[in-house]
Amino acid sequence: MAKLSDLKTLLAGMPRAKRAVTPDNAGPASTMIDSAVRTAKTAAADLDLAHAFADVAPLASGNRARHAKVPTSTSPAKRLADEADALAASRHGLDASPGAWDVGQEIEPEQTFRRAGLGADVVSKLRRGHWAVQAELDLHWHTSDQAHAALVLFLAEARSHGWRCVRVIHGKGLSSPNREPVLKGKVRRWLTHRNEVLAYCEATRHGGGSGAVMVLLMAPSPSSA
Repeated sequence: MAKLSDLKTLLAGMPRAKRAVTPDNAGPASTMIDSAVRTAKTAAADLDLAHAFADVAPLASGNRARHAKVPTSTSPAKRLADEADALAASRHGLDASPGAWDVGQEIEPEQTFRRAGLGADVVSKLRRGHWAVQAELDLHWHTSDQAHAALVLFLAEARSHGWRCVRVIHGKGLSSPNREPVLKGKVRRWLTHRNEVLAYCEATRHGGGSGAVMVLLMAPSPSSA
């Protein structure tokens, strides 16, 4: 292989040879000189680059970062099913499932509920804190089945203690797939089908806002008091 010093010497001499060419002998010889100059320059550049990176060692394969795939907590099939259920829940009475909304039960869909026969001021009194919250249930990170079972047990416990007002936190869905509050519609739908639930309304901003509901329960009967 040619040394870098030899190529630089050859390159330095090329311009003089090119200037020695006269118009009489210009032609193929001039073309050959031009080609030789370009070849010498390319070779010199390659040697310079090789010399500059002579001490550089390639990275070992063990030093390369590997990006692990982040597992999803919800399967696509379950997500689609939950989204379809939530959509059906918003169509009051159009879903034939037992947990569907009953037309006429709600004052403001999903925000408030008042059992038929109760005074119109019940919801406003509940919202203003007329009944103190005596217990709460947090359903964050629950699946639909887990949330339903927990709600049933919680309401049974509330009745056994004679609690009149409780708070159920179902969340706003910020950590759910597509950031949709799937549990929100389900929990409120379930509450309307519990005989012990007289009314509910969305919690105040400091009490959870749209991520929770204040629930008014039936007063305990004299025999159970």
